[in-house]
This record gives sequence, structure tokens and C-alpha cells, in this order.
Amino acid sequence: MPRWIWFAPLSLIVLIGAAQGFRLGWIAAHLTESDAIAAYADRYVRAAGPGAAPDDCVAHPGASVWLVITCRNGERVWEYRVNRFGGLVGGHAPDPHEPRAQAKGRQADAVQVQQL
Repeated sequence: MPRWIWFAPLSLIVLIGAAQGFRLGWIAAHLTESDAIAAYADRYVRAAGPGAAPDDCVAHPGASVWLVITCRNGERVWEYRVNRFGGLVGGHAPDPHEPRAQAKGRQADAVQVQQL
């Protein structure tokens, strides 16, 4: 059996790893904050329904994530935590079945915690 057959699987693994590394580097180099904010603002508009606009969203740098995008529609708040590759790491979206009075009380509790 020729020797090159023994090294073919190793070469294939190295080639796949190099291609994946190049792909991730390309994404990191070409994804801007504006692109990420626009993508999650569109996601918010689809989730919030009528009356929602991309202008409801603002973003700021996160401590453990690249961006924290916050969208407010009246009393309801959506939060998207985004990593450097544009992936959703976590966040919060209001429960569509939750009564507004409960949501208002939970937001008041959050404001009190932030003031402490």
C-alpha cells in the first residue's frame, strides 16, 4: 500500500481545520457593529409586531459579550447578547402571554436593584 494513503486522512483533517479557521477569521474581520445591530433590530421588529421600529433599539458593549442590544417598545424590553461572530449568546424577550401589570412590577423591581 502506498504511503500517501496513510497521510491522506491527516491531510484532509488539516485542510478542513484550515478552511474553518479562515472562515471564522473572515466573519470576524468583516462583521461590523452596525451589521449586528441591524440584524437584531430586524429580529426585534418581527418579534414585537405592529408598532415596533428598528429605531427602538440601542446597543452598548457588554462585559462578557461583544454587544448588548436593548430594544424598548413601551414598557416591554427585549435584550440580545451577541458574541463577536454575530451569534446570539443570551438575552431576554417578554412573554407575550404575560399580563402587562406583572411586567410593570418586574421592571420596577429591576429599577430598584439598579439604584442600589
